[in-house]
Parts: sequence; structure tokens; C-alpha cells
Amino acid sequence: MNMWDNATITMILEGTRDTLYMTLASTFFGYILGLPLGVILAVTDKDGIRPNTLVYKILDVITNILRSIPFLILLILVIPVTRFIVGKSYGSTATIIPLVIAAAPFIARMVESSIKEVDKGVIEAAQSMGAGTFTIIWKVLLAEARTSLLVGVTIALGTILGYSAMSGAVGGGGLGDIAIRYGYYRYQTDIMLVTIVILVLLVQIMQWIGMLLSKKLDRRKV
Repeated sequence: MNMWDNATITMILEGTRDTLYMTLASTFFGYILGLPLGVILAVTDKDGIRPNTLVYKILDVITNILRSIPFLILLILVIPVTRFIVGKSYGSTATIIPLVIAAAPFIARMVESSIKEVDKGVIEAAQSMGAGTFTIIWKVLLAEARTSLLVGVTIALGTILGYSAMSGAVGGGGLGDIAIRYGYYRYQTDIMLVTIVILVLLVQIMQWIGMLLSKKLDRRKV
């Protein structure tokens, strides 16, 4: 098989498209679940603005359990759920389900950490002015932590991209699937190397965009 024939180039381009689709969709849905979870963890912690030991401990345990399951095992564990939601357990769309389940607790921890970095003096000032819990969360915690949260998005994208490549081991689609099918099973190292280079470039581009945006936000805060 010629490395640069049209079929191979098309396959790699489609693999790149599928990888980006899985990564961006999973990050989006991961934040829909992980952002509120992270906020609740930060708010209900003993040093939070609304401490609640029971709520914090329940969410803390759930988050830790989900984070401790290796992604490949999680992929296999949630096959029945994936099949129920998507109708099949393979392909790029099906892979989004386990990616979101893996990403949400990871994102929640990053959000929690970002919010806990907010200066206590700013929170106390808002409380002394009579601001309610929701106002403090929206206008103080999330607003003050936005640069750190954006850096977290960049980290999440890179991590989820890596997970999406791992999903190729079980027919997840994308560049990981191409690397395993051609590089591992057919010993076509050239194709595997191309997929690795594309994955590295995608991470670098995401990192660059994320850092550029976070620097712009930082300048706006000053």
C-alpha cells in the first residue's frame, strides 16, 4: 500500500476530523457535567461559602471513584450504557459517552482547584455587601477564577484527546484507531508515525490557543 495514495490521505484526514469531533464534543459535555460539580465541591467544602459535609463527602467519593478507573477499563464497563444511548458501542459518536464519563470528574477537580485559588478577601467583601450565594458563585468565584479555568480547559482538551486516541484499541474511531489498525496489526509504522505527529500537533495548537486566550483574559483583569 502506497503511503501517500488518495485513500490513505482521505483516511488520515477523516481520522483527524473524528478525533477533533470526539475531543471537542466530549470536552463540551464534560464541562456541562463537570463545571457545576466542581462548583458544588468548592462551595460545600469546609472552607467554602456554604459548607455541607454530607454533600461534599458524597460527591468527593463519586468523583474519586470515577477518576480512579483506568480509561480503557471504563470504556468496556460502560458499553451497555453506550449501546443504550447511541445504539452501538463502537465508532466516534459512541466513544463520546465514556469520554464524558471520564472527563467530568477530572474537570470537576480542576474547577474546584481553580475556585479555591480565589482570594478569600474578595469573597468576604462580597458577603459583607450582602451578596447571595449564586451572585458570589457567578460574579466572584467564576469571574475571578476565569483565567485559571481557561487554562483548565486547555489541559482538559489535551487529556481528552489522549483518551480518544486510547479508545482506538476497542474500535473507538479517529487517529488512535488508525494507529492501532495499521501501525500495530499491519506493521505500517509510517502511518502510525503520521498519526502520532498529527496528535502532537493538535495538542500543541490547543495549548497555544488556550494560553493565548488566558493571557488576554489576564490582561483584562488588571
